[in-house]
Amino acid sequence: MGQSLVKNYVHIIFSTKHRTPSIDSSIENTLHDYIGGICKKMDCQPIRVGGYVDHIHILCRLSKKISLVSLVKELKSNSSKWIKTQGNQYKSFYWQDGYGAFSVSPNQTTKITDYIVNQHEHHRKKTFKEEYRVILDAYNVDYDDKYVWD
Repeated sequence: MGQSLVKNYVHIIFSTKHRTPSIDSSIENTLHDYIGGICKKMDCQPIRVGGYVDHIHILCRLSKKISLVSLVKELKSNSSKWIKTQGNQYKSFYWQDGYGAFSVSPNQTTKITDYIVNQHEHHRKKTFKEEYRVILDAYNVDYDDKYVWD
């Protein structure tokens, strides 16, 4: 086969360190745009970026040119540096060490996009921990709860 044809959608999730509610309304939309810009720069077309006060959801097409771990490293590193420039209240901002990343079928991208758009409404009923456990269970991910959180 002469061509490398790739179309991998990935749903990436990570939280603030210790799930601290650090993403307030004054930076939320700009942060989402900034993260989308990092995705674009890395040739990972962002479909939707969203989240809540203590975590981020990213749905993007993973480039065939980079690894998932490289993308997440750039997303977390650059966005953390950016947030710290947004005011004194963000000087001690950090993302958690780990992340979750889950493949998404092309026919499920609308469902995941809607899910990301509705994060504020969704989190009136569920905490991030509850939400993340549901996602891990839906993907049949084996995990030890005491090591998932930092």
